[in-house]
Amino acid sequence: MHPTFPDPDLNSLLKDLRQLVEIESPSSDPVAVGRVMDVVEGWAQAMGAETHALPGGTREFNFGLGDGPYVLVLTHADTVWPHGTLEKMPWKQEGDRLYGPGTYDMKAGIVGLFHAMKALRQAGQWPRGGIKVLLSPDEEIGSPGSRTQIEAAARGARVALVPEPPVSDSHNLKTGRKGTGDYTLKLRGVASHAGNRPELGASAITAAAEAVLALQKLADPAQGTTVSVGLISGGSAVNVIPDECRLSIDVRVASLTEADRIEQGVRAWKPSNDRVTCEVSGGLNRPPFKQGEGTLRLFAQAQAIARELGFEIGHESVGGGSDGNFTAAMIPTLDGLGSPGDGAHAVHEHVRLDRWPDHVRLLTRLLLEA
Repeated sequence: MHPTFPDPDLNSLLKDLRQLVEIESPSSDPVAVGRVMDVVEGWAQAMGAETHALPGGTREFNFGLGDGPYVLVLTHADTVWPHGTLEKMPWKQEGDRLYGPGTYDMKAGIVGLFHAMKALRQAGQWPRGGIKVLLSPDEEIGSPGSRTQIEAAARGARVALVPEPPVSDSHNLKTGRKGTGDYTLKLRGVASHAGNRPELGASAITAAAEAVLALQKLADPAQGTTVSVGLISGGSAVNVIPDECRLSIDVRVASLTEADRIEQGVRAWKPSNDRVTCEVSGGLNRPPFKQGEGTLRLFAQAQAIARELGFEIGHESVGGGSDGNFTAAMIPTLDGLGSPGDGAHAVHEHVRLDRWPDHVRLLTRLLLEA
Protein backbone atom coordinates (compact mmCIF):
# COMPACT_ATOMS: atom_id res chain seq x y z
CA MET A 1 0.00 0.00 0.00
CA HIS A 2 1.21 3.47 -0.88
CA PRO A 3 0.91 6.10 1.85
CA THR A 4 -1.87 8.64 1.48
CA PHE A 5 -0.89 12.30 1.76
CA PRO A 6 -3.24 15.24 2.25
CA ASP A 7 -3.95 17.38 -0.80
CA PRO A 8 -1.69 20.44 -1.07
CA ASP A 9 -3.28 23.62 0.20
CA LEU A 10 -3.38 26.08 -2.70
CA ASN A 11 -3.63 29.14 -0.47
CA SER A 12 -0.52 28.07 1.41
CA LEU A 13 1.32 27.41 -1.86
CA LEU A 14 0.39 30.89 -3.08
CA LYS A 15 1.47 32.55 0.15
CA ASP A 16 4.93 31.00 -0.04
CA LEU A 17 5.26 31.65 -3.76
CA ARG A 18 4.41 35.31 -3.36
CA GLN A 19 7.12 35.65 -0.71
CA LEU A 20 9.73 34.39 -3.19
CA VAL A 21 8.43 36.21 -6.28
CA GLU A 22 8.38 39.58 -4.56
CA ILE A 23 12.10 39.23 -3.81
CA GLU A 24 13.54 40.04 -7.23
CA SER A 25 16.60 37.85 -7.79
CA PRO A 26 18.45 38.45 -11.07
CA SER A 27 21.53 36.27 -11.56
CA SER A 28 23.65 39.42 -11.79
CA ASP A 29 22.94 40.36 -8.15
CA PRO A 30 24.25 37.72 -5.73
CA VAL A 31 22.98 39.67 -2.72
CA ALA A 32 19.42 39.67 -4.07
CA VAL A 33 19.63 35.99 -4.97
CA GLY A 34 20.90 35.38 -1.44
CA ARG A 35 17.71 36.88 0.00
CA VAL A 36 15.64 34.21 -1.74
CA MET A 37 18.07 31.54 -0.60
CA ASP A 38 17.82 32.77 3.00
CA VAL A 39 14.03 32.36 2.94
CA VAL A 40 14.28 28.85 1.52
CA GLU A 41 17.00 27.89 3.99
CA GLY A 42 14.70 29.05 6.77
CA TRP A 43 12.01 26.70 5.47
CA ALA A 44 14.52 23.85 5.40
CA GLN A 45 15.73 24.51 8.94
CA ALA A 46 12.15 24.67 10.22
CA MET A 47 11.75 21.14 8.83
CA GLY A 48 14.82 19.91 10.67
CA ALA A 49 17.24 19.88 7.74
CA GLU A 50 20.98 20.14 8.05
CA THR A 51 21.97 23.16 5.94
CA HIS A 52 25.34 24.11 4.50
CA ALA A 53 26.78 26.94 2.43
CA LEU A 54 28.95 25.44 -0.33
CA PRO A 55 31.70 27.03 -2.45
CA GLY A 56 30.32 29.02 -5.37
CA GLY A 57 27.28 30.22 -3.44
CA THR A 58 25.21 27.02 -3.57
CA ARG A 59 23.18 26.03 -0.50
CA GLU A 60 22.73 22.39 0.52
CA PHE A 61 19.78 21.11 2.57
CA ASN A 62 19.86 17.51 3.83
CA PHE A 63 16.72 15.72 5.01
CA GLY A 64 16.97 12.35 6.74
CA LEU A 65 20.28 11.36 5.17
CA GLY A 66 21.41 7.86 6.08
CA ASP A 67 23.49 5.06 4.68
CA GLY A 68 23.35 4.44 0.97
CA PRO A 69 22.49 6.64 -1.99
CA TYR A 70 20.00 9.47 -1.57
CA VAL A 71 17.52 11.32 -3.77
CA LEU A 72 19.14 14.48 -5.17
CA VAL A 73 16.92 17.48 -5.97
CA LEU A 74 18.23 20.40 -8.04
CA THR A 75 16.78 23.90 -7.71
CA HIS A 76 17.89 27.47 -8.42
CA ALA A 77 17.05 30.81 -6.83
CA ASP A 78 18.08 33.16 -9.65
CA THR A 79 15.88 34.47 -12.46
CA VAL A 80 16.47 36.16 -15.81
CA TRP A 81 14.50 39.25 -14.77
CA PRO A 82 16.31 42.51 -13.82
CA HIS A 83 15.43 44.65 -10.84
CA GLY A 84 12.29 46.70 -11.45
CA THR A 85 10.48 43.98 -13.43
CA LEU A 86 7.79 43.66 -10.74
CA GLU A 87 6.65 47.18 -11.57
CA LYS A 88 5.84 46.08 -15.13
CA MET A 89 4.96 42.44 -14.38
CA PRO A 90 3.35 42.50 -10.94
CA TRP A 91 2.07 39.52 -9.01
CA LYS A 92 -1.38 39.05 -10.55
CA GLN A 93 -3.99 36.30 -10.54
CA GLU A 94 -6.43 35.97 -13.43
CA GLY A 95 -8.66 32.94 -13.09
CA ASP A 96 -6.48 29.85 -12.84
CA ARG A 97 -3.33 31.69 -13.97
CA LEU A 98 -0.89 33.34 -11.58
CA TYR A 99 1.48 35.83 -13.24
CA GLY A 100 4.79 37.27 -12.15
CA PRO A 101 8.53 37.17 -12.87
CA GLY A 102 10.12 33.91 -11.83
CA THR A 103 6.81 32.20 -11.01
CA TYR A 104 7.10 29.44 -13.63
CA ASP A 105 10.91 29.36 -13.80
CA MET A 106 11.33 28.21 -11.10
CA LYS A 107 10.09 29.67 -7.84
CA ALA A 108 6.86 27.67 -7.95
CA GLY A 109 9.01 24.56 -8.33
CA ILE A 110 10.88 25.40 -5.13
CA VAL A 111 7.64 26.05 -3.24
CA GLY A 112 6.02 22.86 -4.52
CA LEU A 113 9.11 20.88 -3.51
CA PHE A 114 9.02 22.13 0.07
CA HIS A 115 5.32 21.45 0.38
CA ALA A 116 5.95 17.92 -0.89
CA MET A 117 8.71 17.42 1.67
CA LYS A 118 6.53 18.87 4.41
CA ALA A 119 3.97 16.17 3.62
CA LEU A 120 6.66 13.50 3.83
CA ARG A 121 7.93 14.83 7.14
CA GLN A 122 4.46 14.98 8.65
CA ALA A 123 3.96 11.35 7.62
CA GLY A 124 7.40 10.35 8.93
CA GLN A 125 8.16 8.96 5.47
CA TRP A 126 11.61 10.08 4.31
CA PRO A 127 12.86 7.88 1.43
CA ARG A 128 15.67 5.39 1.97
CA GLY A 129 18.94 7.29 2.02
CA GLY A 130 17.16 10.60 2.53
CA ILE A 131 16.95 13.70 0.34
CA LYS A 132 19.68 16.18 -0.58
CA VAL A 133 18.49 19.49 -2.05
CA LEU A 134 20.87 21.86 -3.82
CA LEU A 135 19.78 25.48 -4.32
CA SER A 136 22.08 27.23 -6.79
CA PRO A 137 22.47 30.97 -7.43
CA ASP A 138 23.54 30.90 -11.08
CA GLU A 139 21.57 28.37 -13.15
CA GLU A 140 20.28 31.01 -15.57
CA ILE A 141 23.84 31.95 -16.56
CA GLY A 142 25.14 28.40 -17.04
CA SER A 143 25.90 27.43 -13.41
CA PRO A 144 29.59 28.43 -13.49
CA GLY A 145 29.90 28.40 -9.70
CA SER A 146 27.57 25.52 -8.87
CA ARG A 147 28.40 22.87 -11.46
CA THR A 148 31.20 21.34 -9.35
CA GLN A 149 28.87 21.01 -6.34
CA ILE A 150 26.10 19.49 -8.45
CA GLU A 151 28.35 16.84 -9.96
CA ALA A 152 29.88 16.03 -6.56
CA ALA A 153 26.41 15.55 -5.05
CA ALA A 154 25.34 13.33 -7.96
CA ARG A 155 28.12 10.88 -7.15
CA GLY A 156 26.34 9.95 -3.91
CA ALA A 157 22.81 9.88 -5.32
CA ARG A 158 20.71 7.17 -6.98
CA VAL A 159 18.48 9.59 -8.94
CA ALA A 160 18.17 13.32 -9.56
CA LEU A 161 14.80 15.08 -9.62
CA VAL A 162 14.54 18.59 -11.05
CA PRO A 163 11.46 20.70 -10.23
CA GLU A 164 11.98 23.03 -13.17
CA PRO A 165 8.68 23.69 -14.95
CA PRO A 166 7.18 21.01 -17.19
CA VAL A 167 6.76 21.64 -20.90
CA SER A 168 4.31 24.47 -21.53
CA ASP A 169 0.92 23.55 -23.03
CA SER A 170 1.46 19.78 -22.84
CA HIS A 171 2.66 19.90 -19.19
CA ASN A 172 4.88 16.92 -20.00
CA LEU A 173 7.94 16.03 -17.99
CA LYS A 174 11.41 16.44 -19.50
CA THR A 175 13.54 13.38 -20.19
CA GLY A 176 16.10 15.07 -22.43
CA ARG A 177 17.57 18.49 -23.14
CA LYS A 178 19.96 19.95 -25.64
CA GLY A 179 23.44 20.90 -24.58
CA THR A 180 23.87 24.66 -24.27
CA GLY A 181 26.75 27.01 -24.86
CA ASP A 182 27.59 30.61 -25.52
CA TYR A 183 30.39 32.43 -27.29
CA THR A 184 31.53 36.04 -27.18
CA LEU A 185 33.37 37.64 -30.10
CA LYS A 186 35.29 40.85 -29.44
CA LEU A 187 36.14 42.59 -32.71
CA ARG A 188 38.73 45.38 -32.85
CA GLY A 189 39.23 47.57 -35.90
CA VAL A 190 40.65 51.02 -36.61
CA ALA A 191 38.79 54.25 -35.84
CA SER A 192 38.71 57.13 -38.28
CA HIS A 193 36.53 60.13 -39.22
CA ALA A 194 33.54 58.78 -41.14
CA GLY A 195 33.38 61.84 -43.41
CA ASN A 196 36.92 63.09 -43.89
CA ARG A 197 39.05 59.91 -43.96
CA PRO A 198 36.83 56.80 -43.91
CA GLU A 199 39.41 54.89 -45.94
CA LEU A 200 41.82 55.02 -42.99
CA GLY A 201 39.36 53.16 -40.78
CA ALA A 202 38.56 49.47 -40.43
CA SER A 203 35.00 48.92 -39.22
CA ALA A 204 34.50 46.43 -36.42
CA ILE A 205 30.74 46.67 -36.96
CA THR A 206 31.05 45.68 -40.62
CA ALA A 207 33.10 42.68 -39.53
CA ALA A 208 30.46 41.88 -36.91
CA ALA A 209 27.78 41.88 -39.62
CA GLU A 210 29.86 39.36 -41.54
CA ALA A 211 30.19 37.24 -38.40
CA VAL A 212 26.43 37.23 -37.72
CA LEU A 213 25.64 35.95 -41.20
CA ALA A 214 28.49 33.45 -41.35
CA LEU A 215 28.19 31.96 -37.88
CA GLN A 216 24.42 31.57 -37.89
CA LYS A 217 24.87 29.44 -41.02
CA LEU A 218 26.58 26.89 -38.76
CA ALA A 219 23.11 25.95 -37.48
CA ASP A 220 21.78 22.56 -38.58
CA PRO A 221 18.12 22.14 -37.56
CA ALA A 222 18.07 18.57 -38.87
CA GLN A 223 20.74 17.70 -36.29
CA GLY A 224 19.04 19.76 -33.56
CA THR A 225 21.70 22.48 -33.71
CA THR A 226 20.76 26.14 -33.33
CA VAL A 227 23.07 29.16 -33.44
CA SER A 228 21.70 32.62 -32.61
CA VAL A 229 23.46 35.95 -32.18
CA GLY A 230 21.39 37.43 -29.37
CA LEU A 231 23.37 40.52 -28.37
CA ILE A 232 25.47 42.99 -30.33
CA SER A 233 27.04 46.27 -29.24
CA GLY A 234 29.72 48.53 -30.66
CA GLY A 235 30.85 51.88 -31.94
CA SER A 236 31.43 55.18 -30.20
CA ALA A 237 29.67 57.83 -32.33
CA VAL A 238 27.72 57.92 -35.57
CA ASN A 239 30.43 59.90 -37.37
CA VAL A 240 33.28 57.56 -36.38
CA ILE A 241 34.34 54.41 -38.20
CA PRO A 242 33.84 51.97 -35.29
CA ASP A 243 36.94 50.34 -33.85
CA GLU A 244 35.14 47.91 -31.56
CA CYS A 245 32.12 45.61 -31.53
CA ARG A 246 31.00 42.69 -29.39
CA LEU A 247 28.73 39.76 -30.26
CA SER A 248 27.15 37.20 -27.93
CA ILE A 249 26.04 33.90 -29.47
CA ASP A 250 23.67 31.26 -28.06
CA VAL A 251 24.32 27.66 -29.16
CA ARG A 252 22.14 24.54 -28.61
CA VAL A 253 23.26 21.05 -29.64
CA ALA A 254 21.84 17.56 -29.34
CA SER A 255 25.24 15.82 -29.49
CA LEU A 256 28.85 16.38 -28.49
CA THR A 257 29.82 15.81 -32.14
CA GLU A 258 27.81 18.87 -33.09
CA ALA A 259 29.28 20.80 -30.16
CA ASP A 260 32.76 20.08 -31.49
CA ARG A 261 31.78 21.17 -34.99
CA ILE A 262 30.38 24.47 -33.72
CA GLU A 263 33.46 25.03 -31.56
CA GLN A 264 35.75 24.59 -34.55
CA GLY A 265 33.58 26.75 -36.79
CA VAL A 266 33.32 29.67 -34.40
CA ARG A 267 37.01 29.70 -33.60
CA ALA A 268 38.04 29.34 -37.25
CA TRP A 269 36.03 32.34 -38.46
CA LYS A 270 38.09 35.40 -39.49
CA PRO A 271 37.04 38.89 -40.65
CA SER A 272 37.55 39.63 -44.34
CA ASN A 273 39.40 42.84 -43.44
CA ASP A 274 42.78 41.82 -42.05
CA ARG A 275 42.97 45.06 -40.06
CA VAL A 276 40.14 43.81 -37.84
CA THR A 277 41.06 41.27 -35.17
CA CYS A 278 38.70 38.82 -33.47
CA GLU A 279 39.01 37.42 -29.93
CA VAL A 280 36.73 34.46 -29.13
CA SER A 281 35.77 33.26 -25.65
CA GLY A 282 33.20 30.80 -24.31
CA GLY A 283 32.07 27.36 -25.37
CA LEU A 284 29.73 24.56 -24.33
CA ASN A 285 28.65 25.04 -20.71
CA ARG A 286 26.11 22.21 -20.40
CA PRO A 287 26.47 18.82 -22.09
CA PRO A 288 23.46 17.28 -23.85
CA PHE A 289 20.99 15.51 -21.54
CA LYS A 290 20.31 12.22 -23.33
CA GLN A 291 17.16 10.13 -22.87
CA GLY A 292 18.95 7.25 -21.16
CA GLU A 293 17.28 4.00 -20.09
CA GLY A 294 17.47 4.90 -16.40
CA THR A 295 15.76 8.23 -17.00
CA LEU A 296 13.01 6.62 -19.08
CA ARG A 297 12.42 4.03 -16.32
CA LEU A 298 12.15 6.88 -13.82
CA PHE A 299 9.63 8.61 -16.08
CA ALA A 300 7.61 5.39 -16.36
CA GLN A 301 7.47 5.29 -12.57
CA ALA A 302 6.28 8.91 -12.47
CA GLN A 303 3.68 8.20 -15.15
CA ALA A 304 2.30 5.26 -13.16
CA ILE A 305 2.08 7.41 -10.02
CA ALA A 306 0.26 10.16 -11.94
CA ARG A 307 -2.29 7.63 -13.20
CA GLU A 308 -2.89 6.42 -9.66
CA LEU A 309 -3.47 10.06 -8.70
CA GLY A 310 -5.97 10.52 -11.53
CA PHE A 311 -4.15 12.39 -14.29
CA GLU A 312 -1.92 11.70 -17.30
CA ILE A 313 1.58 12.93 -18.10
CA GLY A 314 3.88 12.41 -21.06
CA HIS A 315 7.51 13.22 -21.64
CA GLU A 316 9.58 15.19 -24.14
CA SER A 317 13.11 16.22 -25.02
CA VAL A 318 13.46 20.03 -25.14
CA GLY A 319 15.88 22.68 -26.35
CA GLY A 320 16.51 24.52 -23.09
CA GLY A 321 19.16 23.41 -20.62
CA SER A 322 19.05 22.96 -16.85
CA ASP A 323 21.27 21.68 -14.06
CA GLY A 324 19.84 18.27 -14.89
CA ASN A 325 22.16 18.27 -17.92
CA PHE A 326 25.08 17.78 -15.52
CA THR A 327 23.58 14.82 -13.66
CA ALA A 328 21.95 12.99 -16.58
CA ALA A 329 25.25 11.51 -17.72
CA MET A 330 25.86 10.17 -14.18
CA ILE A 331 22.50 9.01 -12.77
CA PRO A 332 18.86 8.73 -13.91
CA THR A 333 17.51 12.28 -14.02
CA LEU A 334 13.90 13.40 -14.39
CA ASP A 335 13.19 17.06 -15.10
CA GLY A 336 10.06 19.20 -15.40
CA LEU A 337 8.66 18.29 -11.97
CA GLY A 338 7.71 21.86 -11.07
CA SER A 339 4.50 23.79 -11.66
CA PRO A 340 2.69 23.68 -15.01
CA GLY A 341 2.30 27.00 -16.77
CA ASP A 342 3.91 28.95 -19.59
CA GLY A 343 6.06 31.95 -20.44
CA ALA A 344 9.54 31.11 -19.20
CA HIS A 345 11.71 34.21 -19.82
CA ALA A 346 8.66 35.98 -21.31
CA VAL A 347 6.31 38.75 -20.16
CA HIS A 348 3.37 36.34 -19.89
CA GLU A 349 5.19 34.05 -17.41
CA HIS A 350 2.62 32.29 -15.24
CA VAL A 351 1.73 29.09 -13.39
CA ARG A 352 -1.47 27.09 -13.75
CA LEU A 353 -3.21 26.96 -10.39
CA ASP A 354 -5.66 24.30 -11.57
CA ARG A 355 -2.79 21.90 -12.33
CA TRP A 356 -0.15 22.83 -9.77
CA PRO A 357 -1.50 20.80 -6.79
CA ASP A 358 -1.58 17.60 -8.88
CA HIS A 359 2.09 18.01 -9.75
CA VAL A 360 2.96 18.62 -6.09
CA ARG A 361 1.19 15.36 -5.24
CA LEU A 362 3.19 13.59 -7.95
CA LEU A 363 6.48 15.01 -6.65
CA THR A 364 5.62 13.95 -3.10
CA ARG A 365 5.16 10.33 -4.14
CA LEU A 366 8.17 10.33 -6.45
CA LEU A 367 10.48 11.69 -3.74
CA LEU A 368 9.47 8.78 -1.56
CA GLU A 369 9.43 6.00 -4.14
CA ALA A 370 12.19 6.85 -6.67
